[in-house]
Amino acid sequence: MKKQIFSVLILLITGCTLNAQDATKIKWYTANEAFELQKKEPKKILMDVYTDWCGWCKRMDALTFTNPKVVEYLNKYYYCVKFNAEGKESVIFDGTTFVNDGKYGKSHSFAVTILQGKMSYPSIAYFNEKSQLLTSVPGYLTPEQILPILTYFGEDSYKTKDFQTFSAEYSKRTVTMVNN
Repeated sequence: MKKQIFSVLILLITGCTLNAQDATKIKWYTANEAFELQKKEPKKILMDVYTDWCGWCKRMDALTFTNPKVVEYLNKYYYCVKFNAEGKESVIFDGTTFVNDGKYGKSHSFAVTILQGKMSYPSIAYFNEKSQLLTSVPGYLTPEQILPILTYFGEDSYKTKDFQTFSAEYSKRTVTMVNN
């Protein structure tokens, strides 16, 4: 009996530990998975467009996408996608199948489409709940730089104000939170 109780306790503790660890990491999906999930439970999509050879992409993975505030916000408000701009998987988007057939050199046709031909890595593409591309933001971003952008789209502020106005309000809000 004691062994059974001990075994149950170990399972419960292990389960709680695994759940706690999951909360410290971003849940990444493929593009196809995120677009399918969005049909069932609408949520915005953040797509990290990267390449295997990109040093700044690796730095963003190591520093920005491990920041607890970034992780928490992304897991709550977005389906997050890692998309290799030189990868080979097919992507079905808006009724079209995109492939990497060499037409754009090493670049995948989906990456070319969502980055509007401006191939810069890393780039973050933001989609609304209807899988419509809102914008893409090129370049490495620190946690402090990406959080206002995540919030701008996550809270739908993009519908009512430009980013410059939002950013000024966000900075004031952040200073107030820190000082209180």
